[in-house]
Amino acid sequence: MAKIKMEPIEKKWKDRKHILGMPLSFTKYSLSDDRIFLEKGLLNLKSEEVLLYRVRDIDLKMNLGQRITGVGTVCVYSSDASCPHLDIVNVKHPRQVKELIHQAVEAAKDKRRMRTMEVMGDDPFDDPHQETDFDPDNDTID
Repeated sequence: MAKIKMEPIEKKWKDRKHILGMPLSFTKYSLSDDRIFLEKGLLNLKSEEVLLYRVRDIDLKMNLGQRITGVGTVCVYSSDASCPHLDIVNVKHPRQVKELIHQAVEAAKDKRRMRTMEVMGDDPFDDPHQETDFDPDNDTID
């Protein structure tokens, strides 16, 4: 049987879930060029990952206790069917982590040449809140 030689994944960032501001948890988070990893557990290990090009939105949540201890939760929403919502809970420097993930997501999308387009136009029918009078026989808008 042939052995498979794998290159180690280079991590841009890694941290643990903090409890009372200290990394006393068995939950680990990391970020590579193309994925976000979550690994939790001591005896039973659970591992999840989200491909960065599938990330749709990133939120930051910090309650009072988190602000006092200097941690926060970064919420990652993706189009991944197996992990549509990944919370990176109680990590140090959450604003910088959110920005780092955002930059990595943009780089991953640029690398794959993936962009979503939001269409905006001058057509008055595009805005449902704009009040107009339309006469179908006249083809003009009053």
